[in-house]
Amino acid sequence: MGRRSERLSKDGILASDRAGEGDVIQVVSRAFDVLRCFEGHEARLGNLEISNRCGLPRSTVSRLTHTLTRMGQLVYLPRDQKYRIGPSAVAMSTSMMRGLKLRNLIRLRLQEVAEQLPGTVGFVIPDRFHLVYLEVGRAPNALGLSSTAGSRIAIASTAAGHAYTAALDENVAAGLLAEMDREIPESAKLLRPLLERNRKCLRERGYVVACGLWSPHINGLAVPLWSPQYRTFVVVTIGLLSAMYDEKRLHKEVAPRILELSAAIGGLLDGDDGELFGNHPQGKAVPAPNHKSNEIIKAEERNELEAGARRPRPARSVRARDGRR
Repeated sequence: MGRRSERLSKDGILASDRAGEGDVIQVVSRAFDVLRCFEGHEARLGNLEISNRCGLPRSTVSRLTHTLTRMGQLVYLPRDQKYRIGPSAVAMSTSMMRGLKLRNLIRLRLQEVAEQLPGTVGFVIPDRFHLVYLEVGRAPNALGLSSTAGSRIAIASTAAGHAYTAALDENVAAGLLAEMDREIPESAKLLRPLLERNRKCLRERGYVVACGLWSPHINGLAVPLWSPQYRTFVVVTIGLLSAMYDEKRLHKEVAPRILELSAAIGGLLDGDDGELFGNHPQGKAVPAPNHKSNEIIKAEERNELEAGARRPRPARSVRARDGRR
C-alpha cells in the first residue's frame, strides 16, 4: 500500500488536498517516507520496490535515493542494484537512543508480565498508519508472535492500533481515517466500523480488545497512555494465542494485569525521567487539556497528528471521572 506524503495544516489536521502556509515541505516529507520503507538495517530495496511501498513515481524515488545516498542516509549496493540504510541514518538513530534508563525499566516490566501470562507484550508509538515497537517482552514459550523492537504493525489490524484510534479526539480520528481512505482504503474499511465499539470499551473498561483481527490465532488487548513529552498516545499491548485466551479470559485474567502494567508505565512517563530517548526538552511539557476546563493548547505546541487529543489519567486509563474520554 502507498505511503504518499501528506501535508499538515497549521491546525494539525491532515490535509492532502489543500495547500496553505502551514504545509510541510513535500520533498522532506517524501524523503522520510523513503527511509520508512527500510524496516531494519538489513533490508535491501530497489527503486521499484520503494516506489510501490511509498506510492511515489519511480523517477521521484530515484532522485530521492540518489540524494539520500550522497548524504549517507542510504548505501547503494551495485551487485544487487538495491539500497540499504546507511551509516548516517544509523548514527542518527543511535544518538537518539542515548540515556535508555527509562526504556530499560519499561522493558523489564514488559518481560515480567509476558512471562506470567505468557504472551508477547509491547510498548508502541505511532508513525502515520503504523505503530512501532519501542520495547518488547516475550515469554520463551509464546507462539505466533515474533515482534522485536523496531517492528512495525498496522493501526487498522491490531489491538494496539484500535486502542490508539479510540483514544484520539473524534476530529483527529476522522482526519486519520480520511487519509486512510485516500491511501489505504481497505484499512479504513476495517477500522471505521469498529471505532465506536472500541471507544465504548475504552470508556467503560479502560482498554480495547481485538480477537482474531491481525491473525485468527492471535487475540490482543491494549491500553493507550498519553505521553506528555511527545504530545501523542503511546500504547501498551499484549498478544496471546486465541486457543489459550478467548475474549472472556482476556477480560477476566489479562486485562487486570495489563491495566496494572500500563499504570506503572504511565507513572514513569509522567515523572521527571519520562523522556523516552534521553534528550530532555527545555522546561516542562505543556499539560494536555482537561475536559473540565477551557484550557487550549496553542497550535504550535500540539503534535500535528494528535492535536486536540485528551490526556488520560496516568495510573489507570483514558477514562475521565465522569466516564468520558
